[in-house]
Amino acid sequence: MAASLSLALLILRLVAGLTLAAHGAQKLFGWFSGPGFATLQQGFEKQGFKPTWLWGSLVILGELGGGLALALGLLTPLGAAAGIGAMAMAMVKVHWKNGFFASKGGIEFTLILLTVSLFLGLVGPGSYSVDSVLGLTFPPSLFYGLTVAALVVDAIGLAISRPAALPAESKARA
Repeated sequence: MAASLSLALLILRLVAGLTLAAHGAQKLFGWFSGPGFATLQQGFEKQGFKPTWLWGSLVILGELGGGLALALGLLTPLGAAAGIGAMAMAMVKVHWKNGFFASKGGIEFTLILLTVSLFLGLVGPGSYSVDSVLGLTFPPSLFYGLTVAALVVDAIGLAISRPAALPAESKARA
């Protein structure tokens, strides 16, 4: 049972982690028909994120760094929290308005990656992981704290990226 569970965790980590990392590589390098960092920053500017280099770096760190950490099973609580933070922000800021299904740009895909990140953060990476080979074990409170920190950063980003409210005078003319 233990070997099959560790194998299942390895497969889940590889698929979800490398998928998440590929999205980060799109944003950083422009690989896989992605935007690359300069175009990502332009999009973040349109969404109201300032400074764009900081928010662009955070999403890349969450997706590319978190995805690779999950795939390797290295510092798993950090990788899982990074995946949760990146997917929560994408879900709320970009996909929520489009409903559930990914075919319409909805939350379906981001929700799955967020859920897998949460699962791996709670359960751990299994025996076939770098954490296990190095003998690294982490208290559950580390994952909880990192996840809360990632979600607080998301909340700050959402708060500062809101379009400025129009003055009452401008609203009347609009």
